[in-house]
Amino acid sequence: MRFSSFFKYLGSRLLVGKQHHLIKLRRDLAISCSRPMSANKISHNLDGPDRGSNSKYESQTSEQTAGTGKRLLSIAKPERLRMGVAIGFLSVSSGVTLSVPYFIGTIIDTIYTLEDKTALLHNLQSVASMLVGLFIIGAAANGARIYLIQSAGQRIIQRLRNDVFSSLIRADVSFFDHSKSGELMNRLSSDTQVVGSSLTYNISDGLRSTLQVLGGVTLMCYTSPRLTLAVMSILPPVVLTSMLFGRYLKKISRNVQDSLANSSQFAEERLSNMRLVKAFAREESEMRMYAEKVETVYTIAKKEVLGHSFFYMMNGFAGNLMILSVFYYGGMMVHDSSLSVGGLSSFILYSTYVGMSIGGLSNFYAELMKAIGASTRIWEIIDNEPLIPTEDDPALARAEDIQGQISFHNVSFQYPSRPEVSVLEKFNLEVAPGKVTALVGKSGCGKSTVASLLMRLYDPNEGSVIVDGLPLQQYSLKDFRSRISFVSQDPVMFSCSIRENIEYGSVDPDSVSFERVREAAEVANCTEFILSFPHQFDTLVGQRGVMLSGGQRQRLAIARAILRNPAILILDEATSALDSESEQLVQDALKKILPGRTVIQIAHRLATIRNAHSIAVIANGQVIEQGSYDHLMAIPHGHLSELVNLQLLPDMSSNVT
Repeated sequence: MRFSSFFKYLGSRLLVGKQHHLIKLRRDLAISCSRPMSANKISHNLDGPDRGSNSKYESQTSEQTAGTGKRLLSIAKPERLRMGVAIGFLSVSSGVTLSVPYFIGTIIDTIYTLEDKTALLHNLQSVASMLVGLFIIGAAANGARIYLIQSAGQRIIQRLRNDVFSSLIRADVSFFDHSKSGELMNRLSSDTQVVGSSLTYNISDGLRSTLQVLGGVTLMCYTSPRLTLAVMSILPPVVLTSMLFGRYLKKISRNVQDSLANSSQFAEERLSNMRLVKAFAREESEMRMYAEKVETVYTIAKKEVLGHSFFYMMNGFAGNLMILSVFYYGGMMVHDSSLSVGGLSSFILYSTYVGMSIGGLSNFYAELMKAIGASTRIWEIIDNEPLIPTEDDPALARAEDIQGQISFHNVSFQYPSRPEVSVLEKFNLEVAPGKVTALVGKSGCGKSTVASLLMRLYDPNEGSVIVDGLPLQQYSLKDFRSRISFVSQDPVMFSCSIRENIEYGSVDPDSVSFERVREAAEVANCTEFILSFPHQFDTLVGQRGVMLSGGQRQRLAIARAILRNPAILILDEATSALDSESEQLVQDALKKILPGRTVIQIAHRLATIRNAHSIAVIANGQVIEQGSYDHLMAIPHGHLSELVNLQLLPDMSSNVT
């Protein structure tokens, strides 16, 4: 009676344990499916026919996967001491866990064999006291393991994010022409989290499962080799299923990540341009389009869920078969006295631990495949070598004393994102030092491209840009750019204070005094509206400066450029957003700072170029006219006079003093 009651009780506990394990697996599955995935593969052909193709992924060899795995482990190398100590604690806690079935078996055998109540009570107290001590040691070791593993994981994620962000900051402008900010943000946040977690939490859980499988199987063999052989016959199908599932998950997870990246990119673009969405009343259509993209994510994710379901179904079925075989063969062995009741109880618990640990190993393998997929995207960023290096080379020329003699010599250029379109073709331009040179022409003729090449955001495909007799490639890039200021037609503001936005123009913002910031603001005619704000220079401008008007942003951008005290100043229609009065004030301010500097004005308005020392008219990627305003306007049927007559350069002479 006692024998049957014990097995009934033990069976109920095993069932509860099994249900708890299945609940945990379902929870892990839900987290896995809801976890943000990484972005699409960065490529210089994102919009080409190969985008979304898995051919490269599918052809990845086991050697490539192994190489990726080695590189993953190399990331954790700085944390090897912390991880080593954590593994030591893991061994202790796993040893304590594996000792529990032995003591439980001892207790059961004691109950069944000892008739003396006093001896029974003494033995039970001794074993219970020993178990309490082991539990305390195991709990302390497990707590220390978790702390060390999690802290190591956070440090790895921190380094990864720093490395990724540093690589992004050093990347060429052409890199961002091909990439999307939403995709890059997914790499910076989600993929680094996946990799860091896999190298710490996942490896820790995998090692724990490995130790428990090895230790559990060893103790099962020690308890009953014959029963172990019967149970282990079920393992090969489980291992094969786990391997096949891991490969399938690696493939389907990439598809989920790609589709989720598309939806994230769509959402990021719409949310960052919400004013445009509202202005055109596109709320309903945007919601519908986003729902379609999310539906695509859901459709692909269902395949992943289906794979998980089949995998855990097979694992659960194999685990139940294992328990059933233990009860069947073990019961027969107990019946013929070749195994004690306590030994069978210990064996059942060992087999349960082994079954759960095998499930943990399967999950470890699946998560490792996810980490490998995420890491390949991270390596694409970290391994990206900029064509225009930003590191300071002592052998390169310094630009402290440049005068601004600029020459474009036979420059031809196509944007990397549009190599079939030639923007500049045999382009030649001379810019005198300390003078104002205006660039005019129809939209798309290449005026802003000239400014980009001068700032060396790109290198020309042919020809050279020469400053003070030296090609730009011979200057220290950081040093040269420190001598240039740029004011764009659509000024960019960071979501910080007005003071911080102005200070950004300094070569060393940390050393800029408030007096210099205020002086630059006064010159750019910003002081009046800044002082009208409650927090004045500490006023936050909002994302991209949305809390300011267009004219206010323009004047802050001019103040930022003035603060740098540049030798070369590039103004890309810098006064276009101002009203007549503000434009006049800014023009007066510019007149104070322009003398002695080389200035390139990209202009569409006559008031901007009329007093320029030289005007270059650009068409078809070339300078077709260059000279003073009066000289060019005096040319019969000249190109500048044609632009003025076509009102591409409206006469704003009333604003000129």
